[in-house]
Amino acid sequence: MTASIEVPRGLQDVVVTETELGDVRGTEGFYHYRQYSAIELASSRTFEDVWFLFDQGRLPTLAERAAFTAEVAPLRELPVSVRDVLPAIAAGGTPLFGLRTALSMLPSTPMWDAAIEQRRLDALRVCAVTPTILAALHRLKSGLPIIEPRADLSTAANWVHMVTGSLPSPAVERAVEAYLISTIDHGFNASTFTARVVASAGADVVSAVTAAIGTFSGPLHGGAPDRALESLDLIGTPDNIDAWVRERILAGDRIMGFGHAVYRTEDPRARMLREIAVGMGGQLVDFAVAVERRVVELLAELKPGRRSLNVNVEFYAGVLLELCGIPRTMFTPTFACSRVIGWCANALEQSLDRKIIRPSAKYKGPAAPRPVPVPH
Repeated sequence: MTASIEVPRGLQDVVVTETELGDVRGTEGFYHYRQYSAIELASSRTFEDVWFLFDQGRLPTLAERAAFTAEVAPLRELPVSVRDVLPAIAAGGTPLFGLRTALSMLPSTPMWDAAIEQRRLDALRVCAVTPTILAALHRLKSGLPIIEPRADLSTAANWVHMVTGSLPSPAVERAVEAYLISTIDHGFNASTFTARVVASAGADVVSAVTAAIGTFSGPLHGGAPDRALESLDLIGTPDNIDAWVRERILAGDRIMGFGHAVYRTEDPRARMLREIAVGMGGQLVDFAVAVERRVVELLAELKPGRRSLNVNVEFYAGVLLELCGIPRTMFTPTFACSRVIGWCANALEQSLDRKIIRPSAKYKGPAAPRPVPVPH
């Protein structure tokens, strides 16, 4: 009989592998990509720089940035095999769900058999074309023509242009870029773990990413930015903040946009996005800051002794994307445009291990074996 090992529910704090990609230090309110602060990267480097960091393990020179940008630009374009099925896919569901189907049309070699450079090229194609697919699905579903990606635009500017049809201002481009950089990776979250499990079986990059998308689509993971903004809609006006928040807290309801599974301090992504939003200004930002302050204060008043629940990335992500003109139905897809780079980097790193991830479960059903009853 094999001895069972007791593990925490949800595998909380269980170390499953080693990684060079980054880490989240929840008690410090800090996370990093390789050796660099993710927030510092988001504040000072381009999205392409940080994509290069995940691809090559180091930050690029200016010449390397230009070469990398030129390498991925043609990969943004929709292959004919994908373009032909997009209208039918767009009619059937949300862009995020449609992305799973569309990506499945891409050629992708099982990582067990593929050379390392082939795995890299498959990953670059998936990462580059994902924003194009998502934007195309959105526009087709809205009865609008697809807008092609432009080689002269950054990833952030292309995203805004392909979704909205308008070129972003420098302030909007930079705000979206900072958001995208800050959400590329975030430790062994549920979708990243899913990608690594698939990769550990020797499967292809596309399979790892589509599986991760399925996990990511859950409202407890990537599906919360628009829900957090809906809370502001429900509150409506500043004089209704206390009544609405008190009712939710006393009813034991979860307030979307607050609390995090890892952070025991303020989410550093939320802090950065708040600063960007405040810099852009407006009534929505003022209202969001007021709601955040009262939620934290009322939680401390009504739930004394409970671990402090601070605002998380989804709350100000929703506010910022609204300011940038991104439709709410595209908030979570915007998140996916960046996180796909983290999924691919983790899948490629896991593929080097050549050991399948195969945990065990503790059986709690009826004692076995029992005789199989004769039908009567």
